[in-house]
Amino acid sequence: MVLPRDAFQTRIQGNVLESWRQLLSSMEESIDSLEKGIDEASEMREVCTDEWCTATEHVIDDLSNALFSISEPRWSDDEDSKKLKELKRKMHELYAKYKSITTH
Repeated sequence: MVLPRDAFQTRIQGNVLESWRQLLSSMEESIDSLEKGIDEASEMREVCTDEWCTATEHVIDDLSNALFSISEPRWSDDEDSKKLKELKRKMHELYAKYKSITTH
């Protein structure tokens, strides 16, 4: 038998988990857009101006700060944890790619 408190808690946990997954999905879309911009800049050196570099570095900083401050709900599953770790790894790789095109 499901007690009212249990139903309430289950509903809240479901809502939080759904919102958390949507946040991860939005972060992934943002990271993909950033990656596309960095890839385009690496092919066209003239795009990599001081203004572009400054703006891109701010975007990287903002996304990194947001991504690395996300804490997992304790009721998330292994797939959720894996997704968050993948996004963090991808941010590290993007930063390295960004630095490689700005130092040449």
